Amino acid sequence: MVAHLLRLKLILLRNGLRRSPWQLVGMAFAGLYAVGVVATLVTALVLLRGQPDDLAQTVVVLVGSAAILGWGLVPLIASATDMTLDPARFTTFAIPMKQMLAGLALGGLIGIPGVATSLVALSTVVTWSRGVLPALAAFVGAVLGVLTCVVLAKVVTTATASLAASRRFKDISAIAFIVPLVLLGPLVAGLGQGISVSFGQLPGFVRTLSWTPLGAPWSIAGDVAAGQTGAAALKLLISVATLAALAWAWKLLLERALVTPPYAGSGKRKGGRLGLLALLPATPAGAVMARCLTYWLRDPRYSGSLVVIPLLPVVLAFQGAQTGDFTSLGVLAPLSAFILAWSISADVSYDNTAFALHLATGVRGVADRLGRALACLAFALPVVLVFALGYSALTGDWAGLPGQLGLSLGILFTGLGLSSVVSARYTVAVPLPGDSPFKKPPGNVGQTLAVQFGGLLVLMLLVLPEVGLLIAQVVTGNSLFGWLNLATGTVLGTGLFVAGVRLGGKWLEARGPELLAQVSVNR
Repeated sequence: MVAHLLRLKLILLRNGLRRSPWQLVGMAFAGLYAVGVVATLVTALVLLRGQPDDLAQTVVVLVGSAAILGWGLVPLIASATDMTLDPARFTTFAIPMKQMLAGLALGGLIGIPGVATSLVALSTVVTWSRGVLPALAAFVGAVLGVLTCVVLAKVVTTATASLAASRRFKDISAIAFIVPLVLLGPLVAGLGQGISVSFGQLPGFVRTLSWTPLGAPWSIAGDVAAGQTGAAALKLLISVATLAALAWAWKLLLERALVTPPYAGSGKRKGGRLGLLALLPATPAGAVMARCLTYWLRDPRYSGSLVVIPLLPVVLAFQGAQTGDFTSLGVLAPLSAFILAWSISADVSYDNTAFALHLATGVRGVADRLGRALACLAFALPVVLVFALGYSALTGDWAGLPGQLGLSLGILFTGLGLSSVVSARYTVAVPLPGDSPFKKPPGNVGQTLAVQFGGLLVLMLLVLPEVGLLIAQVVTGNSLFGWLNLATGTVLGTGLFVAGVRLGGKWLEARGPELLAQVSVNR
């Protein structure tokens, strides 16, 4: 039965790659990335063979502990990443629990994370090949460590299965994953600085960590090489006991999950609450605006942009702190204006089949375009104003505020008008409703890239007057160009906004059925 489950995992993986060429491409890129990371870690572990025992022990325990911790934390965010052997699918099969546990655990090693972790863990045998006993202890520790990683991931996945079935949990976890992704540079740099400052304290920290379930399996070989057989035996006992406890907890959770599968239905809701629909004007544009604002607040495909915006000052401020020059914060307002304005360029694509409501109710194209643009403008305008004023307050350059505001408002209004036209004319492949914002469905990638880069080029051409006036102010130092830029950005941007809404509305009314047919393909 264990071999059958492993064979089933391989067949499902193979069929998934055959069904979607883009999944195969994604797997290839992920494999290349994993090869680079694994090659780097394996090389480092091999080179540690000629280093002192203390240094080798410190590196191996830290890397191994990080691996176990990562396998335990990642399922909290991406619990549905690999569900090819979802235990819920075996509810009606009388598979013995021991065989199912063994099959699912070994199946967890099939895939890029499992193979990469196994290769790096087995490389510690080379690190401790300073004798027969240390190498054998490293092999035992590597096996225990990898099994602990897999079983811990299964425990977390099974324990959070009911949460993972919840739409709210998926939305929150998808948004939470964006935060460390955006702050990856500052986090890595800060971690590196922290390690360099406290490098002398690492051996003591590692000695403490080696007595925990995270570091125990990885420190057995180092203790054997140092002649501390008693400590190695105790850490072996800790590792085996940890693995046994995790397996027992997984068994209990799996038995409960097979008997009472998680319920993904919606709870009871009280009627009569219209939310934003009751606050905004009772007009077609107001109704569309209320619906779009609801999406911005509740759909992670939209709200992901709202999470990124407040993180941009952190990234730019960190960059300025590294160089001592905070002028890079000057691009914060224009960059935020572009990100938010261009985020609605695929609005109809994000609607998917829900776009049929706009056609069925007979909403005019202008009302549709205006409602969507105003929904974005409701929070984009305050954000741009705050960022522009904040930069001037930070640097004391109040003379440059009108020029920066002119460029930012020009990009915002012009971008919203252009997005209203683009989303009414073209559809792109986007994540489906309810999917992770990082999931990319198969589609016409060439058209998607052409639309995005073509739209960006057109936007750059439309805001050339504001850019030219800002350059003139910087070169000449004459504040008059800044005030002219503010007037140009406001007037010209507003005019292009109105023109874009009207043109997009006409195209939407003329191509509504075709757009619905195009977005209905991705289901």
